Amino acid sequence: MDLLKGNVNKVFFRFLFAAIGSVLITCIYSLVDCIMVGQYEGPDGASALAVVMPVWNMMFAFANLFGLGGSVLMSNLRGKGRGADGNRMFTCSFICVCAVTAIMLPLFAVFDGPLLRLFGARDNEHILSLARDYAFWLKFAMPFFTIGQFLAVFVRNDNNPVRAMIAVFSGGIFNIIGDYLLVFVADMGAGGAGLATAMGQFIAVCVLLTHFIGKKNTLRFVKPVGFLRAVGNMVKVGFPTFVIDMAVALSSTLFNNQIMFYCGASALAVFGVIINVSMVVQSVSSGIGQAIQPIISVNYGAGEGVRVKKFFFRGLGAAAVFTVIIALICMLMPTQLIWAFMTPSQEVLQIGPGYMRTYFLAFIFMLFNIYATYYLQAVMRTALSVVVSLIRSLVLSGGLVLILPAVFGGDLVWWVMPIAETVTAIVAAVILVLCLLDRLPPQKSGQNVN
Repeated sequence: MDLLKGNVNKVFFRFLFAAIGSVLITCIYSLVDCIMVGQYEGPDGASALAVVMPVWNMMFAFANLFGLGGSVLMSNLRGKGRGADGNRMFTCSFICVCAVTAIMLPLFAVFDGPLLRLFGARDNEHILSLARDYAFWLKFAMPFFTIGQFLAVFVRNDNNPVRAMIAVFSGGIFNIIGDYLLVFVADMGAGGAGLATAMGQFIAVCVLLTHFIGKKNTLRFVKPVGFLRAVGNMVKVGFPTFVIDMAVALSSTLFNNQIMFYCGASALAVFGVIINVSMVVQSVSSGIGQAIQPIISVNYGAGEGVRVKKFFFRGLGAAAVFTVIIALICMLMPTQLIWAFMTPSQEVLQIGPGYMRTYFLAFIFMLFNIYATYYLQAVMRTALSVVVSLIRSLVLSGGLVLILPAVFGGDLVWWVMPIAETVTAIVAAVILVLCLLDRLPPQKSGQNVN
């Protein structure tokens, strides 16, 4: 499909459905795991999966740092007719993600206990034990998660979004079936869920690799000339998404610890449900962003400003539609969501719906804020994308989760994200309007993708 001259609607919806399908199935890995473990172990199982969540975020953060950063630059270069330089960017990105994986794997394998305590299990040995059982298999499967996420982004950018979607669907379907068989039938509990997830991701990577022997493949490994400069550029471009993922890991850690301290283990079980639902919302946001990113990057590189704006508004409309649907479901069905994720205690049923409805107010602006960072990345406004990401994730949520409960009481922890997302939306809207009206200073030469 011609991204520069193809019908705007056909191009957009082809990439949209494939990208959202891919990221949703990826997040279903964690979602189904939480449901199975919560049903098998009860509230402590949901709490344990909340503790493991930062591990997921960290893996995907580094995969997206080099995957999205490198693929944006590759698409931009291809839009300028520089396919060979695009493959150089692909090669450099692949080297980086492999190197980071080689560092992360032994660190987590050796220090999994201290890390999981840090992530929120420090005061409950049973929750820590369940978290370690689940995370055991993630140690061995970490390369499949980081490199798999990396490959999915590049395969999608290589004009093959359907292959990327098939890959994650294949792994996701196996994960769902494997969860049931290993958790319940084999009676492996949390460890079974971790094993099913690891095997599912292995299958997804195998499907992604078939792209390289297909006719659509234009990705090539070439000599990584100018490696350090290429790495610097891809880090600049990928940093906003990296900030989002790492900030989710940090905020999840802070939330886990603050909730355990102020509200107790039952409230942490409720947060286990919230964080998984929130991951679905963020996955939809990322899916929309990843759908428009390669299209806009290519058109922006080719100087097709009118088409860039057309694709932007279609992505914005998709974000608005999903916002309404998700917000209504979450606000109307908190109790049903609790029962879906676990066999709840009476205390969880009493406190859960109120906490969830408060936190879910954040979804009104969450999709818009995440979409804004992807768009700004795609048009090479990396510094502004970083600003939006930092305000949303570290400055506001990180600061407020420490301050509000300490000053006004533990229940205020549930208001942190609604406040953070609202303030960020105001800032992001101003930046996007100025960007679309071309009222912002031109990008610096340091942003060159050469």
